Amino acid sequence: MAFEIPSDLHPDLVPMAWLLGTWHGNGRGDYPGIDAFGFEQDVVFAHDTRPFLHYFSRSWITDDAGERIRPGALETGFLRPVTDGVEMVLAHPTGYAEVWYGVVDGPRITMTTDLVARTTTAKEYTAGQRMYGLVEGALMYAYDMAAGGEEMQSHLWGKLERV
Repeated sequence: MAFEIPSDLHPDLVPMAWLLGTWHGNGRGDYPGIDAFGFEQDVVFAHDTRPFLHYFSRSWITDDAGERIRPGALETGFLRPVTDGVEMVLAHPTGYAEVWYGVVDGPRITMTTDLVARTTTAKEYTAGQRMYGLVEGALMYAYDMAAGGEEMQSHLWGKLERV
């Protein structure tokens, strides 16, 4: 699918324009204490002419045949360019809010948490790393985390196609 930079895109967002749109695909998850699982995911990166992208992601846990079993993770936030890279603020219905900082390097963004805040009812999660990249037209990503007393390690990875 051909992609065109919107004429009303804020100039500060041009280095991240490749993220814009609606993406759909599948991924895998694994972590100590959690059985490996598959998931289906929708991701949207949108803009409204101001210098930020609105990010929204929802997912469904899937069985071995790829059929949806139940809702999965849900998150929303804002990705903004800053002088030396990008910052992202995310919120989750499971009781987390995160502040991320990172860099844009062509069609690749890498970020690390600067702050993880959680409610008293949220599970322990202390840090994360994310990488988004455009590879042959697909949005590839990986998410590493430190949670439940474990060291930072791989947790989620996926491949999404623009729809």
